[in-house]
Amino acid sequence: MKKILAVTSLLVCLVFTTNANAQKFSSLDKSPMDATAYPTSYKVADKLVKVTYSRPQLKGRSVSELAPAGAVWRTGANESVEITFYKNTNFGGSAVKAGTYSLFTIPGSKEWTVILNSKLNQWGAYSYDENADVLRVKGTVSSDSESLDAFSITFNEESNGASLVLGWGTVRVSVPVDTKM
Repeated sequence: MKKILAVTSLLVCLVFTTNANAQKFSSLDKSPMDATAYPTSYKVADKLVKVTYSRPQLKGRSVSELAPAGAVWRTGANESVEITFYKNTNFGGSAVKAGTYSLFTIPGSKEWTVILNSKLNQWGAYSYDENADVLRVKGTVSSDSESLDAFSITFNEESNGASLVLGWGTVRVSVPVDTKM
């Protein structure tokens, strides 16, 4: 009888101990975080630039609904995009010192304004402060036959470096990046 009582007590303790220590994890983010870098090869450790961003989905909506023309946009979802330049760089024709910046955009039909801002750790563009802008450059807008449901950022190899390319729906926005100062 003492054995049965001891085993029962042990089982009850284990059940309650397991429940008390169980971890709760949040569900998957609807706009998952992603990163891209240049050079794009994972075999190259000496990167020039890296971008960390979240990827909203169109899900039947238009780019202009989610990133309205003429308004500052967080350029993705959730936290503002962070772009890190590991070396002094020429970004869109302007000199940028090595460092990490928030990246915002102002969409337009023929060109987008691409903004590097010194304030980090911002949620969206709600606390965007134009006075903290480090620079503004123009991004060239083009259209692609392939439509991307998920907002994406990549780098395309160019003769003098690369182009940072933002893609969503059929919209493509390109900004040159190189180390020639």
